[in-house]
Amino acid sequence: MRLNTIKPEPNRTAPRRVGRGGGSGLGKTCGRGHKGQRARAGGYHKVGFEGGQMPIQRRLPKFGFNSPMAAGTHAVRLGELREFDGTVDLAALKAANIVGVAITRARVFLSGSVDKALVLRGIAVTKGARAAIEAAGGRVED
Repeated sequence: MRLNTIKPEPNRTAPRRVGRGGGSGLGKTCGRGHKGQRARAGGYHKVGFEGGQMPIQRRLPKFGFNSPMAAGTHAVRLGELREFDGTVDLAALKAANIVGVAITRARVFLSGSVDKALVLRGIAVTKGARAAIEAAGGRVED
């Protein structure tokens, strides 16, 4: 142990002792305010409940979009295709455990390099990946 590595112990705040007189700052109503549902023992309301007023999560409009196709699509790096010879299709990608069993479409993007002449069948390809595959002597069949 060295003196420059010693740190003070973290502060541990004591639990609130409520109902112990006005001098404590938490006497009488114990920090609950006067009357109302939240002041009562067992007073309960759901998260987001605003006393009957239309809650803010229902006043504001919905937005955004969740594409159902995004769940079944998988991005494949170009460098992951090095282990293949000849033809690459979705079934070959599933057999090699590169994409999951539930995936219905794959898209190859330019990340890494490929030095073999590969033929891609039924797989989407970005412009950069297509150029790299064709530069290596391969081709993309749609």
